[in-house]
Amino acid sequence: MKIIVRVEKRMSTAGSIGRGVLAGIGGTAVMTAFQKVVEMPLTGRADSYAPAEAAESLLPTRTASPQSRKRLNYLVHFALGGMWGAAYGVAASAGLRGQKAVHAVFVTVYTGDVLLNTASGLYQPKQWSAQDWAIDIVDKYVQAQATGAVFDRFIDPTRPS
Repeated sequence: MKIIVRVEKRMSTAGSIGRGVLAGIGGTAVMTAFQKVVEMPLTGRADSYAPAEAAESLLPTRTASPQSRKRLNYLVHFALGGMWGAAYGVAASAGLRGQKAVHAVFVTVYTGDVLLNTASGLYQPKQWSAQDWAIDIVDKYVQAQATGAVFDRFIDPTRPS
């Protein structure tokens, strides 16, 4: 008789969060490509500088040129994506994976994103059109899906999803 013992090595919460940050950066790259190749050509929307505006309103920093504003925008854009990924890492550490984790993280983080940006005066969702809402939700949902896929398939593929 053969006895097979499966030992599952559980990742630390810190390790899961770190991997989540990397996955979030990857998910943000996917979202950015989606915006540039699909969403913006369909909607006619120009580049958004909301991440740079957030940094400039919350931190003691100002950009001196259009190039430095664009760099700040991408830096904050990817940092925020890393934070979304950290949330996915927390969910994974708690045992959530796949679509359950993607949806739990999306609902939680998107709600917090809108509330925080509204409270800080950066968003005015009462003035948003249905198209504005759709663009914001779809773009960030693409990011959430891509983050989950990167985490589950590439960064921590040994865990069941």
